[in-house]
Amino acid sequence: MTDLTTTPTSASDDLVDGLAASLSLEQKVRLLTGASFWTLHDEPAIGLETIVVSDGPAGVRGQLWDERDSSASLPSPTSLAASWDLERVHRLGQLIAAEARRKGVGVALGPTVNIQRSPRGGRHFEAYSEDPWLSGVVGTAFVKGIQSCGVGATPKHYVANDSETDRMTVNVNVDERTLREVYLAPFERMVVEGGAWLVMSSYNSVNGVTMTENELLRSPLKDEWGFDGLVVSDWMGVRDTVAAGRAAQDLAMPGPEGVWGDALVEAVRVGHVAESDIDEKVRRILRLAARLGALAGVEPATPVAQPWDQADIDALLREAAADGMVLVRNEGILPVDAQGAPTVAVIGEHARIARTQGGGSATVFPHHVVTPLDGLTDAFGADRVRYAAGVKSSESVLPIDARVGTDPVTGEPGVRVRFSSPEGEVLLDEHRASGRLTWLGDPILAGTAVVEATTVFTAPEDGEYSVGFAGLGLFRLEVEGELKSDGLFFPEGTDPFMAFLNPPKQSFPVRLKAGESVSLRLEHRPQHQLGLAAVMFTLGYEEPFADPADELERAVELAAASDVAVVVVGTTETLESEGFDRVGLRLPDGQDELVRRVLAANSRTVVVVNSGGPVILPWLEEAPAVLLTWFPGQEAGAALANVVTGVVEPGGRIPTTWAAAEEDVPVWQVEPVDGQLFYNEKLNVGYREWARREALGGPAPAIPFGHGLGYTEWELGEATLDGRSVSVPVTNVGDRPGKQIIQVYLSRESDSEIERPVLWLAGYALVRLDPGQSAVATVEVEERSLQYWSVDDHAWRTEPGTYAVRVGTSVAALAAPLPLTV
Repeated sequence: MTDLTTTPTSASDDLVDGLAASLSLEQKVRLLTGASFWTLHDEPAIGLETIVVSDGPAGVRGQLWDERDSSASLPSPTSLAASWDLERVHRLGQLIAAEARRKGVGVALGPTVNIQRSPRGGRHFEAYSEDPWLSGVVGTAFVKGIQSCGVGATPKHYVANDSETDRMTVNVNVDERTLREVYLAPFERMVVEGGAWLVMSSYNSVNGVTMTENELLRSPLKDEWGFDGLVVSDWMGVRDTVAAGRAAQDLAMPGPEGVWGDALVEAVRVGHVAESDIDEKVRRILRLAARLGALAGVEPATPVAQPWDQADIDALLREAAADGMVLVRNEGILPVDAQGAPTVAVIGEHARIARTQGGGSATVFPHHVVTPLDGLTDAFGADRVRYAAGVKSSESVLPIDARVGTDPVTGEPGVRVRFSSPEGEVLLDEHRASGRLTWLGDPILAGTAVVEATTVFTAPEDGEYSVGFAGLGLFRLEVEGELKSDGLFFPEGTDPFMAFLNPPKQSFPVRLKAGESVSLRLEHRPQHQLGLAAVMFTLGYEEPFADPADELERAVELAAASDVAVVVVGTTETLESEGFDRVGLRLPDGQDELVRRVLAANSRTVVVVNSGGPVILPWLEEAPAVLLTWFPGQEAGAALANVVTGVVEPGGRIPTTWAAAEEDVPVWQVEPVDGQLFYNEKLNVGYREWARREALGGPAPAIPFGHGLGYTEWELGEATLDGRSVSVPVTNVGDRPGKQIIQVYLSRESDSEIERPVLWLAGYALVRLDPGQSAVATVEVEERSLQYWSVDDHAWRTEPGTYAVRVGTSVAALAAPLPLTV
């Protein structure tokens, strides 16, 4: 693989030490809590400038959580891992850096490198893989890309924050060896090899100690791995003045309020926290500032990125989305020749309302979104493409936008927003382009009693619409001056984070003809949500939907009358999100029936699955072509069209196993019991456990780890072994250029005294070849891949003996083993 190593330079320790020593205790402690929701404190006395941070796993949002400052929306991290292409991931990291610097951001809060332990994990889409080695190498490429362009990367959430239920309070019980070999391993690579400038600690406890106070922050992170960067908390993660002050937790976010401040100064004064602990934290903040060029007279450690042209952004994101798409089945349907002018039925609401990203803090607001329907229409021609919804895929309200809303004050497309004080004074009166409205930690909220959003909703076509809102707290809705809703909306028994990120909705029917309008007025009285000054709600609408049986029949008839059918199904950002875990893995009601009916109506059907993580596909063996797109980012539709028409090949290989049935899933439970979550599967996460159970006669997965098809044919020669170097002759024997991932797995022969997984990924080679072209794929097996963590002497050890080296194109397609003796 290409060496993507960058060596970040930093201010000398003498400079950092000198600046820290010049500050009073009060000045030092002030630096240890954020200045605001997204900023760190400056300190003019030493030339320290303000540092801005922003969420960044799949795009950089900046300090605004809305459409006023658009962002490049990358494919979800699982999609990036599915490409297995480190050079492209590195380039995408450079795009993140360019976006950050364009928005005045110095630190990207990403990548998310928690392990996809269970497919029910709500934030599954935001992480890379179930495999620690693959997670580590992909995350490291992303970190290096970001930091090569003058922006700090922040691997998160350290550590074992692999599900969302009760994430603030859950205690994860995990044994020492499993922690080292599975959950710490990706972080170790990103620190030691990637040189990460920051790491984010997680909310949860590990083995009885909350992570902002956990010894794991000191060892192995700082002492053993040599991490000289900054440990930033997850937001509101620091909860104890003294315990976190003594620990290797460096920065508490957000600010300016927190448990440190004056209380930490007093704790130092009375001897509960050593001032040397404070000094160490300050030195790390100053070291980060130096690397960013935020210290007077210190140049950034790496050249600062310049903004990219929009065309270059779009091209990279389109390429990345297509290369992460996984072709699971193809019985000669794909690619479809657009030059043959086929008629194409595009079916499913996901085709018209693109689901490009998951929910939660990773959300960004892109410059544009290409829907699957848009992309396929552009590819095949408007006269050849027809659309039917088939089933209703979501009950969420769509935000008022320029297509349907008008600002009643200016007449511009969109919404009017007004902030008022308790006395009725107008604090802010502004036009907004969208009814999706969020303010987090904004100073204006301190004096705000009422936030009012108004618009004139105009129907684009005849039908029965619903108008309303989604939000948490006190709301009052008027439609044409008539009161429709007034009260407190907070679902009883719901986790506060879940409610905040996926709030309840209220909507009311209104029948309109095309061009008819109604006025909407939504009033919200802000409260402190989860201890934050926060406002987040959507003024929105639901589109007309005919009788469900009629809509389904219309879709089936359209499919039957077309040369090709493309049916798009999947999840949404309200089903896969930060803050809560998934209830189950089935597609939303009606989608499986839609797929089966369309398959029965047209034998040339392509099923496109648009989800962030695994879903159950009960019709998989019936479908002639199945393509997984994940959450593919802003270029979703253009990338899909390129894959369907064969402009490019789908380049993805599965980075996380998909089950055939929910009852087959190895790790189902993500809910703590009495606050405890036990990682009893130990090392056998993901495909490792599938392989162990299959060896005992258990079920096979629907889609095995590493699987993925392309548009050409391949021939693999006999693998050879030279030391730890594995070589495999590879030939493209098809008639199209293509990509192949040659995967290398290890297993231990039966004479081992150490408990091992049945097999584990040890490396891979990415090969791209033209028709008839051959190459030798070479994979160097790292020494660490042969090692295990010894709990007796707390060190990495290699067990002498024979290991089996197996080479193939997925965990389920491996050649006979080669012996490797060490």
